[in-house]
Amino acid sequence: MNKKLIYSIAKALMLARWKQTLIAAIGVTFSITMFVTLLGFMNGLNDLLDSLILNRTPHIRLYNEVKPTAQQPLDKVDENSTHFIQSIKPSNSKSEIHNSSAIIKVLEKDKRVIGVSPKISAQVFYNVGEIDLTGVINGINAIKENELFSFSDYVIEGDYKAINTIPNSIILGKVAADKMLAELGDLIQVTTAKGDRMQLKVVGYFQSGLQDIDKVQSYASVETTQKLLGKTNNYITDIQLKVTDILNAPPLAIEYSKLFDVDAIDIQTANAQFDTGSSIRSLISYAVGITLLIVSGFGIYNILNMMIFEKMDSIAILKATGFSGREVKFVFITIALIIGIVGGLFGLLFGFSLSVLIDNLPFNTAAMPTVTTFPVNYSPKFYIIGTVFSILTTYFAGYFPAKKASKVDPVDIIRGK
Repeated sequence: MNKKLIYSIAKALMLARWKQTLIAAIGVTFSITMFVTLLGFMNGLNDLLDSLILNRTPHIRLYNEVKPTAQQPLDKVDENSTHFIQSIKPSNSKSEIHNSSAIIKVLEKDKRVIGVSPKISAQVFYNVGEIDLTGVINGINAIKENELFSFSDYVIEGDYKAINTIPNSIILGKVAADKMLAELGDLIQVTTAKGDRMQLKVVGYFQSGLQDIDKVQSYASVETTQKLLGKTNNYITDIQLKVTDILNAPPLAIEYSKLFDVDAIDIQTANAQFDTGSSIRSLISYAVGITLLIVSGFGIYNILNMMIFEKMDSIAILKATGFSGREVKFVFITIALIIGIVGGLFGLLFGFSLSVLIDNLPFNTAAMPTVTTFPVNYSPKFYIIGTVFSILTTYFAGYFPAKKASKVDPVDIIRGK
């Protein structure tokens, strides 16, 4: 097979019908452009939503769950008796994690753990005149919280480190601060569930982008929260972990729960519904993109079919002069692949350019103050998938017309003329 001659014939046939060839190439270009842009934008959006929820969630959370007493008094009575149990009360167990300091030291030495951050959750009321607003103060170590969960990204005003350095200080949720008309430097009063009151200095505003969270949650140092609750410096209600392999979080949660005799929940269990939503959005974007490529493939198929029908004389001459059916088939497959490769390359270029354009469009919303432009993911796998699909789609779009051309009998064509 003289490949150089085959390529020259394919080139001549494409130039002879250059308008149809151009339309086919534009179809591939448009499909690849939209495929790359759509996937980049949708996955960028997923990454943004993940950062709002999953990146703020520990891979594993150790805590003590409030639950009914495992063995009720009636369980110790004669088993042959009939018992009527009603309104079972929770056990009188404490929410704090026993021996938390030792547990944290063990976890910090575990090579499977990236980092450990202690936390205290305190139910409080924000006192605003005669009105009490429900709230939650999270006692944290600001430095560790920032290392593991990018805490500073959500502190829109003030210094996140201030709660560690300024005694009796608080970073208020932005919605709660707006309701309380609390400015930076103001003193606010909070009341615990037991009735203890304390004044805290506002040193910053926290905004996660989720209004239900921002109107309730605020942050203070571990020491301030312990003082607020009247607890000792060993009092910790939660231990937050980030592990090296997030997929290994479920079995690790079970292991730590048994080892330290605490309750544990992993990130997959805690955010199963959210993770499912992200997967579905990605699946839809892939489905739409691949559909565009398949549609462009049908366009190439129709154009090559028409080209073969109009070039029956040329095909007959080729076969009459000694070209085999395999060589004729290769001519039209070459045409399809050239259209796919050239159209695909331009599609990747335009797709990247359109992604950059979207990535630079201003996107300002009060719900997400850290986001200033539309999110776009430039993962190379989108471009690789687009390239592979453009070649495969155009190959099969050209294969069937080419197979038809290879079976043309030159005698029948010449006799018909």
